Amino acid sequence: MSIQNGAEGKTWLELQQRTCQKAGAAFVPPEAGMRVAVARDIREGVMPVNGLRHAVKQGGVGWFIWPGEGPLCQDTDYFVPVCIEHLDTWCPLALPFLGLPPGWRFLTDGPYVDMWFDQKIYDLPID
Repeated sequence: MSIQNGAEGKTWLELQQRTCQKAGAAFVPPEAGMRVAVARDIREGVMPVNGLRHAVKQGGVGWFIWPGEGPLCQDTDYFVPVCIEHLDTWCPLALPFLGLPPGWRFLTDGPYVDMWFDQKIYDLPID
């Protein structure tokens, strides 16, 4: 993820801060080197894009990002760990949401955006 390649001439961190302000959420920026779990089929262009953030220990995977509206695939290899610096090649549509804190979710197809806090996600931190 290039820090300088955000939309509208903004950096990704600036866009993430703005996204958090719109949602009324605290800004919890992603750490350099953070891993996100991305669905293998995210590059196929299926919409909408879904994301949720768990609380994690240092070095753990907090964000899970997947496409579509149906039930989530249960295959153990459905998600692959991707370093946040490479997420722009997997799913650039998710980048503005990565500053949302643990417990938050998003759903977007580009023009449509929904963000909300999910207490169940917040209460289930993962290692």
